Amino acid sequence: MASKQYDIAIIGGGILGLATAMQLSHSYPRQRIIVLEKEQELARHQTGHNSGVIHSGLYYRPGSAKATFCVDGARRMREFCDNHDIKYDLVGKVVVATREEELPALDTLFERGTANGVEGIEMIGQEELKEMEPFTQGVRAIRCPMTGIVDYKEVCSAYATEFRESGGDIVTGTRVQKIARSNGRTLLETTQGDVDAGHLINCAGLQADVIVSRMGLPSDVRIIPFRGEYYTLVPEKHHMVKGLIYPVPNPLFPFLGVHFTRRITGEVEAGPNAVLAFAREGYSKRNINVPEFMGTLAYPGFWRMAKRYWKTGMGEMQRSFSKRAFTKALQKLMPELQESDLAPAGSGVRAQAVDRKGNLLDDFSIVETGDAIHVLNAPSPAATSSLAIADHIVGLASKSFGLEG
Repeated sequence: MASKQYDIAIIGGGILGLATAMQLSHSYPRQRIIVLEKEQELARHQTGHNSGVIHSGLYYRPGSAKATFCVDGARRMREFCDNHDIKYDLVGKVVVATREEELPALDTLFERGTANGVEGIEMIGQEELKEMEPFTQGVRAIRCPMTGIVDYKEVCSAYATEFRESGGDIVTGTRVQKIARSNGRTLLETTQGDVDAGHLINCAGLQADVIVSRMGLPSDVRIIPFRGEYYTLVPEKHHMVKGLIYPVPNPLFPFLGVHFTRRITGEVEAGPNAVLAFAREGYSKRNINVPEFMGTLAYPGFWRMAKRYWKTGMGEMQRSFSKRAFTKALQKLMPELQESDLAPAGSGVRAQAVDRKGNLLDDFSIVETGDAIHVLNAPSPAATSSLAIADHIVGLASKSFGLEG
């Protein structure tokens, strides 16, 4: 790739990078924009390993970025899919309290969902739950009829097509190695040549903090990778799950617990757990990147986090190595499930930002540093929220970059 000048360079060809590129090209058609993706294909990592849920906005603290962007983003995701002939299905979700002790937390979730304006949610009892999900056991549940499923890689393909049709460039197989500022511009040294850009938007996901470091900027957070492992129900057991079945999550932990997810392909996934990955793109136990793992261990926030969550972490690790333990966790929702009903499936890696005090960032984190914007924490429901997040980034860019036309 010959050196070329652009107004804006976006690092990362996942769903947020592509959504931002598309929305920027719509709002500012005269801006020259390029997306740089280190892999040979788009949406290779977090987006490509996503479970495909269009979340409704139930879980998130009212007024938070997650709550605001998710509720708006879900509506807009459905509209985008309708306008681009992308298949999705509003299969609905139930969040199930399996014990009386979980009812206060379930009530809190319902209050949050109501405050967030989630469409159609209702509290249901055992009989209604059995009508919706006959194999699920619970004391009470929240029904979310507007929760859906979609293939986010197909959504990304549509984002990329629109961006290219608007005149934007996407270059894959291009890893950013060095970043320097000179004469009011940003020079990106990549594996395919140099890119000269006026402004930078960092949507690098699992590598977002690395990009910040390569710019020589301080950062209060570090990306800690957590692998989520799945099983799939064998085909003859698919009938046991009609839609999406979730437990009441641990309010102290930003993961939703092992659950059942019907995919747009018709398959049914069970999981995920959440275990520390030994590489940022460590999709199996055998994936070890020594420099990355040593970087995790050297970060003070990691040890403070580990001290706080070690009991939870041990349980997650047990489910990683023991199918019996994994099945037992799922049986809280579905007592009839047997180990033989589950077959090994894929995994994903969540880019979880952790601050120096060991706090797991619960909300989206998007920060500005001069002529750059960095998406430092965008776990679930970022895919659902991608159009809303992209519009927020466009708004920041408009002011910070002084964009015209």
